[in-house]
Amino acid sequence: MIRFLLRVAVFLGSSAIGLLVAAWLIPGVSVSPFGFITAVVIFTVAQAILSPFFLKMASRYASAFLGGIGLVSTVAALILASLLSNGLSIRGIGSWIAATVVVWLVTALATLVLPALVLRTKKNAA
Repeated sequence: MIRFLLRVAVFLGSSAIGLLVAAWLIPGVSVSPFGFITAVVIFTVAQAILSPFFLKMASRYASAFLGGIGLVSTVAALILASLLSNGLSIRGIGSWIAATVVVWLVTALATLVLPALVLRTKKNAA
């Protein structure tokens, strides 16, 4: 149970970092303080559901696209988070493309780095 909660925290944290970095770096991307948490939760849940779905579809019907599944699920999750919350706004096709790449890259890196930080903190506390 603790392992599951740590994974959820890592996914939520990496999503939050990815959205914040995109808002910081990309003109046309903004996050609102009041809706940010909702956008992060929607984005994280959408990623968790859509990634395996797109992976299954690509492996079944279009294996050449397997490498781009992360980008596809990221843009789909960004669309859902922007439509279903007031916390994320992306304006312009260039901003959508850049946000997709930045959020995908930052969340991937954060998903690798955050567990090491959490485990190091947990070891130091013990």
